Amino acid sequence: MTMRIEQVSDGRLVILRLSGRLQSEQVEELRTHIERIAVRVVLDLEEVKLVDREAVCFLATCESNGIHIGQCSPYIREWINREKTR
Repeated sequence: MTMRIEQVSDGRLVILRLSGRLQSEQVEELRTHIERIAVRVVLDLEEVKLVDREAVCFLATCESNGIHIGQCSPYIREWINREKTR
C-alpha cells in the first residue's frame, strides 16, 4: 500500500488527509503538494500506518515550520518529538 493524499479546504485552511505508508519515496510528492498550497496547512495522519526515518524528519521539519500535524499515532508523535530535539 502506498500513500494517498485527500485534500479538504474551507478557503482559509487546507487539510491533507494522508493514508497508507509515508516513506522516503513519498516525501517529495508530499513536499510538492504542500508547496502548492497558499493557505494554512494541516496534516491529518490518522490513517498513516507506517513511516520511515526520512518521513519522520520531514514531518518534524513541517511542524517546526508551522504546519500542524494532527491525529497521528502515539509512536509517530513520539518519533517526531525525538527528531525535533536532535
